[in-house]
Amino acid sequence: MSYGYQGPSVIQFPGRGPPPTSFGVPPGTPSAPGAPPYMQTTNTGFPNAAPVSFGMPQPYSPYASSPYPTQPSHSNPAQVSCATSQSQFPQQMPYPPQPQQNMYPPQPTSYPSSYPSSRMPESSYRQQNSIYPNLPREQNTHCFGDRNSSSLSNPNTSLSSNSAPYPGGSYHGGQGLGNLYSPYGANSPLASGRVAPAPRSCSANKLSPTVVPYNGFDARADAEVIRKAMKGFGTDEKAIINVLANRSNLQRQEIASQFKTLYGKDMIKDLKSELSGNFEKLILAMVMPLPQFYAKELHDAMSGIGTDECVLIEILCTMSNHEIRVIKEAYEAMYRRNLEDDLRSDTSGNFKRLMVSLCCANRDESFDVDPASAMEDAKVLLQAGELRFGTDESMFNAILVQRNVPQLKQIFREYESITGHTIETAIENEFSGDVKKGLLAIVKCVNNRAAFFAEQLYKSMKGLGTDDSRLIRLVVTRSEVDMGEIKEAFKEEYGESLEDFISGDCSGHYKKCLLALVS
Repeated sequence: MSYGYQGPSVIQFPGRGPPPTSFGVPPGTPSAPGAPPYMQTTNTGFPNAAPVSFGMPQPYSPYASSPYPTQPSHSNPAQVSCATSQSQFPQQMPYPPQPQQNMYPPQPTSYPSSYPSSRMPESSYRQQNSIYPNLPREQNTHCFGDRNSSSLSNPNTSLSSNSAPYPGGSYHGGQGLGNLYSPYGANSPLASGRVAPAPRSCSANKLSPTVVPYNGFDARADAEVIRKAMKGFGTDEKAIINVLANRSNLQRQEIASQFKTLYGKDMIKDLKSELSGNFEKLILAMVMPLPQFYAKELHDAMSGIGTDECVLIEILCTMSNHEIRVIKEAYEAMYRRNLEDDLRSDTSGNFKRLMVSLCCANRDESFDVDPASAMEDAKVLLQAGELRFGTDESMFNAILVQRNVPQLKQIFREYESITGHTIETAIENEFSGDVKKGLLAIVKCVNNRAAFFAEQLYKSMKGLGTDDSRLIRLVVTRSEVDMGEIKEAFKEEYGESLEDFISGDCSGHYKKCLLALVS
């Protein structure tokens, strides 16, 4: 027996040949000329095997033959050898190679557009970094159809953090009941309310917004003006109107952001503390991101005792699918409640079914028109209404909520050709209450959207008193969309300009700000 260090023990399988020399390289193995000892290479003993660099990590290969026998000998576990004979290893891999299968079906390299390319001329796309292109108003196209005939716009929106407007219209394509300039979208935080332009598809018609992005916009300078107007004793309302009424909604958000950066204060809270009455409500509506504003209006309409069905009709019956979805997201983020659930609990009967159907936002927004299907739908509506005792409200609900706008126009024409009177007359005779108002709002928007909003403005101011909440909502949301057309429809229908109507019904800074928005 000997004690002390005897050097590294040699471990080998019996009958495997001489042990390796230093660095695990068997004697007589050729090495790369000039290579250091630890980079010497040797053959592993397997046919067609690549040289191994001892002392360096080797890449793992699942298909390489195992360097160990399938049934290793354990007769002498203290002896292991790096060198083996070729006969001890199978020439085939332990598992046959598996065929390579693609887990997913091949995807198309490009996706078809939701709308026919023939209906999307290059001129119909909005510039990427602005809400409205820097073009004369008459070149600002939208999806209403012919300007002087029955028409309806089509929005779809997206909330992203880059740029663009808010609800009431949209950059997106589609033939929803909203209109083209919808400024909100799906990916940006609701707090900022910013939106990125999206491709759109529309016929050649023109929108005439009365509020457009200010060309020489400087958010910092505007924030300083707002701060100066509220600083010290009293408030300079005229300065606030001059700035905010001449900026787009997105620009107002940028002013508020710059205000907080410069002064560490919330511009909206400061405005609320400095202003009062209807003027305060109007200014706060102007500086609120529109998805949040619509969500607030819906929530206020359903909170407390009773429900303001006119607000639900005005918003849900005139919006596109995407707009409704974004408003639903804003509603849930603000109130931690589901809009559809609140609609169910606050409405009833056929009106509830109509509101829930619209809230699902599943209208066909293509441009396809099928005359044969339109004739069939017209006959179905006739059978469900005038040709039976009572009314099958579900058929009216299904057709008016699902069909696209061009198809609805064709259905209305077919219905009139069969019966000799309009679909509005049929709805007036067959329905009553809020569901009648909702169905008529859809029909009026399909036929003449500007005239529908002109009627809403007239109702907000006619008679004794003014429905200021309604007037503010309509002016703020439509001023960046189609207020020019609404003013024309208003004068044509009621024989008086919208500005004169506002002047006779409102007063003070409230009146001045409204006039600045619609002029």
